[in-house]
Amino acid sequence: MLAEIITIGDEILIGQIVDTNSAWIAQQLNAIGVRVKQISSVSDSKEHILTALSEAKNRANIIIITGGLGPTKDDITKKTIAEYFNVGMVQNQQALDNVAKIFAKYNRPLLEVNIKQAEIPANCEVIVNHNGTAPGMWFNVDGKVYVSMPGVPHEMMYMVEESVIPKLKATFKLPVITHKTILTVGEGESFLAEKIADIEDSLPSHIKLAYLPKLGSVRLRLSAYGENEETLQQEIKLYADQIMMRVGRSVVTDVDVPIEKAILDEMADKGLTLSVAESCTGGYISHLFTQHAGSSQVFLGGAISYSYDLKESMLGVKNETLWSHGAVSEETVTEMVEGALINLKSDYAIAVTGVAGPGGGSDDKPVGTVWIAVANKNKTVARKFTFGKKRIQNIERTAITGMGMLINLLRENS
Repeated sequence: MLAEIITIGDEILIGQIVDTNSAWIAQQLNAIGVRVKQISSVSDSKEHILTALSEAKNRANIIIITGGLGPTKDDITKKTIAEYFNVGMVQNQQALDNVAKIFAKYNRPLLEVNIKQAEIPANCEVIVNHNGTAPGMWFNVDGKVYVSMPGVPHEMMYMVEESVIPKLKATFKLPVITHKTILTVGEGESFLAEKIADIEDSLPSHIKLAYLPKLGSVRLRLSAYGENEETLQQEIKLYADQIMMRVGRSVVTDVDVPIEKAILDEMADKGLTLSVAESCTGGYISHLFTQHAGSSQVFLGGAISYSYDLKESMLGVKNETLWSHGAVSEETVTEMVEGALINLKSDYAIAVTGVAGPGGGSDDKPVGTVWIAVANKNKTVARKFTFGKKRIQNIERTAITGMGMLINLLRENS
C-alpha cells in the first residue's frame, strides 16, 4: 500500500518554516504498513496543487495533503480540490457547529470569513477539527483516498491519530511492517557497509537494510514487510544479531533512541552518575542529556568553562598547565575531566576542549582540533581529534564522539 504526502505553502518553499509535518505523517503511516512513495511541497498556486494531485494519484493509493485551509485569501486548498474533483462547495453543519463552539468558548464574534471555513467540497466527508476551525476532509474516489488537513502541526496530529489512521485501517487491508534499528558510533557508513556486506547480500527480498548516517554515528535500520508480525520479528532479530556480532563494540544499542538516551538508560540500570566539563561545546552535551525525562537520575550537572579562570576555579585545572600547554591540550582536558569527577562527585565524566571555529586556529592547533577525555575513578582516556572547519558541525561531532568514548569506558568496566 503506497502513499504520497503533499504539503502546501509558500512559507515552506522559501525556508520560513521547516516541513516537520511530512516526517511525522510518514512515521504514522509506516507504523500501520503504508509505505510513503513520495513527499512533495508545492506553492500556494492552484495550477501547482492541481498538478501535484494529478501526478500523485498515478503513484499512490493514499494521498495526504496538509496546508492551505485557513480563513485568508491565500488559503486556496479547498476550492482547488473541489475543482480537481469537479464538484461544488457546500456548507457542512458539523463543521459550522465546531467553528461556532470555538468562537463562543473565547467569547469572540463569528465573522463571515470564519463561517466560510465550514464550506467544503460536496463529495467529501468531514474530519472534525477539535483544536481549530479548519475542518479536515476525507475523499474516497475511484479506489483512491485523499485526506486534506490543516498545516498547523498540533491540529493535524490530532486528526491523524484520532480519525485518519483508524479510517485507513478500516478502508484498506494493510500489511505488517516491522523495524529494528542498531545505533553505531565511531565508524563511517562505508566502513560499516564493507564490514557487513555479506550479511546484507544474504537478506531475503522482504527485508531491507538502510544506512542512516549522522555526524559521528550511523543507524542501521532493518525493515521487514509481510503478513505475520511474529514471524517477521523473529526473522529481523536473526539478522540484527548477526550484524551486531560483526560490528562489535561500535554498537551502542539496538533500540531506536539517540545515543545520549542509550547512555542514560544504561547508567541508570547500573546506578551510575555522570557529569560533564564543557569548553568548546558550550553546554550542548548537557542539553542533549537533560532534554530527556528522568535524566536527573544519572546526570548530576556540569561546568561550562570557556575561560582559563573558570577552568581553574570550577574544575581545579592548574594555572601552570593552562599557560604551559594551552586550553586545547591533553594535559588540560585530563585535568578538566578529573576535576569534574572530584568537584561534581560523579562516577563518570566527559570533558571537551577545542577550537570550534571559524576563527581561533593556529598552525599547531587548526580549527577543528578537539581534545576529549572520559574518566571514572580508575581510568582516564584522552584523545585528540581533528574535525572540520564548520563550528556547529564541530560542536555536534565533539558531543557524539565524547559519548562514544564514554560508552566504551562504561562497557570496559562491566
